[in-house]
Amino acid sequence: MHFPLWKKWLSYLHPLTLERLSSPKNPQLAVVLDRGRLQLLSGNAIYSWDDLYHNFTLAFGQLDLHNRPIAEVLVLGLGLGSVPFILEKIYGCHYHYTAVEWDEAVVYLASKYTLPRLKSRIDIVVGNADVFVQATEAHFDLIAVDIFEDDHTPASFESVAFLEACRQRLRPKGLLLYNRLYNSDANRQASQVFYRQVFCRVFEEAYDIETNGNLILVGEAR
Repeated sequence: MHFPLWKKWLSYLHPLTLERLSSPKNPQLAVVLDRGRLQLLSGNAIYSWDDLYHNFTLAFGQLDLHNRPIAEVLVLGLGLGSVPFILEKIYGCHYHYTAVEWDEAVVYLASKYTLPRLKSRIDIVVGNADVFVQATEAHFDLIAVDIFEDDHTPASFESVAFLEACRQRLRPKGLLLYNRLYNSDANRQASQVFYRQVFCRVFEEAYDIETNGNLILVGEAR
């Protein structure tokens, strides 16, 4: 979607709300043009923000993507589509994406505002990401977990069983990136406990990337 230059310039002075929606799963959704980029807000959370979704922008920059055999990418939690946007627009990576998003309203907004700006093939599955990874027989080179309800991650996605299912969906040397909030004492403590007690049980050689308010946990399939 293209916007007049005056709108982009104005958005550097004041965010412009382009559309509001409500759904049973996200009572407050808003697409906002902010600093020339499209942002998806839900209550207290930023679900997407083009390349200014710094958690993944910074993490991808540390992964030497061009020297990894990546073709198939699974995105759990589509938002407005920042993960494929960043990989294509910032890093020049053209992959085949499967995106799982449980809210049809979010899928509608992503299909309207972000996906038309991309050349990469993106197949969208509307459904529960936990159920999908348990049921699918497909394998992936990269899995990005970006699942939030407002500003928290549902407990079912913090289990060993969920992470084990994700690991089994990875090809050898495939990567899992798990986005966590890291912007308060409570969030930092919760993320560190999850990392040590759950994530590292599944991915023995895991490591983390701190990205200014978020923590990206990285695990590799051996």
